[in-house]
Amino acid sequence: MGLEREGSKGICVDDIISALKGLIEEGYNFNPLHPASGKDSKNNPRVSDHTFCLVNVLDANKVSFMDHKFIDKMIRIREAASDYNLPQVIVMTKIDELCPLVKKDIRKVYTSKKIKEKMQDCSNALGIPMSHIFPVKNYHEETDTSDDMDLLILKALDQIVNLANDQLENQTSSEKLE
Repeated sequence: MGLEREGSKGICVDDIISALKGLIEEGYNFNPLHPASGKDSKNNPRVSDHTFCLVNVLDANKVSFMDHKFIDKMIRIREAASDYNLPQVIVMTKIDELCPLVKKDIRKVYTSKKIKEKMQDCSNALGIPMSHIFPVKNYHEETDTSDDMDLLILKALDQIVNLANDQLENQTSSEKLE
């Protein structure tokens, strides 16, 4: 289950925000019709319960078709993450389906005007800087791994880990000052 376009489907936005704060109990089953209650929540989350980076995964083909309700949900979550100074990234998938040039040669991803245009559309709609949007190609028909595909995926993961680590260090150093 993800953040669905329809209002009553997918994970409840308030549950996602509670999860960002580390307030949701481990093992909680997200339910679009019933947000987390007091019995599903933590009162005093530990540092290990906190989130250190908000990662959104979006299909590059669907960026242009995001409706206002969906964008509003994502913006609510993004604003809550910003209130907690969480770094935010987008992993933009299926870029090979978006651009024939990239489908032919994945190494052309950062020279593709179509990919850059989708990244810009996504940045404009959701307020995430272009430098935090990572285009990747999904494994779906391949029978073996590809170094070029893996490089994009690993680069995105490396940036996410670095952002999360920086956030963890900032949070722990500010807690020591208190």
